[in-house]
Amino acid sequence: MFLIKEMPHQERPRERLMEFGKEALSNHELIAIILRTGTKECSAIELARNVYYKYQGLKALNQTTVKELTQLRGIGEAKAIQLLAALELGKRLSEEAFPKHVSFHNPQTVFNFMKHDLEMLNQEMFYALYLNAKGHLIKKQLLFVGSLSSAIVHPREVFKHAVTVSASSLIIVHNHPSGDPEPSRNDEQITTLMVNNGKLMDIEVIDHIIIGKGSYYSFKENAKF
Repeated sequence: MFLIKEMPHQERPRERLMEFGKEALSNHELIAIILRTGTKECSAIELARNVYYKYQGLKALNQTTVKELTQLRGIGEAKAIQLLAALELGKRLSEEAFPKHVSFHNPQTVFNFMKHDLEMLNQEMFYALYLNAKGHLIKKQLLFVGSLSSAIVHPREVFKHAVTVSASSLIIVHNHPSGDPEPSRNDEQITTLMVNNGKLMDIEVIDHIIIGKGSYYSFKENAKF
């Protein structure tokens, strides 16, 4: 086992990034730069490789927690926080890079925008996307976390934000941790509840989209409105 300082200069991740650019580095090399140091038993590169392959990729790693990461040998609280902060910045960069004036009336567009937040989660999360008159996004708002039902998802919370940002319409989005986006009876009840409240407030609920693993279900596309 080589410490990074004992590796040939051209194989060290920081030096490789400086010479060849960030694109030339593997995922575990980039993680090693974030972690900065290894342990007495393994280098930062070996530790990064262990973390990366433990979670089998960045998507699953991004959904873990500080507590879970610190269960791994060599990962303390500081390293776990640094790694999750870097992953969150990457996710936010992806959102900022999303076209600003694209219309969210297309369910595929909504899926592409929200999948990084939702498709790998182990618990349900319920978002609302608030749109202007042209269908452009004004605000994305996380509203509820946990097992969802029409008794838990309160219209007042959904439409309170719509009024605050002067939204003309909205789309509700949540995930199925099972990976199967087919709607449940609860999902249908929530959709009906939101659509009816939207009519009363003159704020159209355009769609309810359920995100699974690599796929989605749109109530609009399936003519459920």
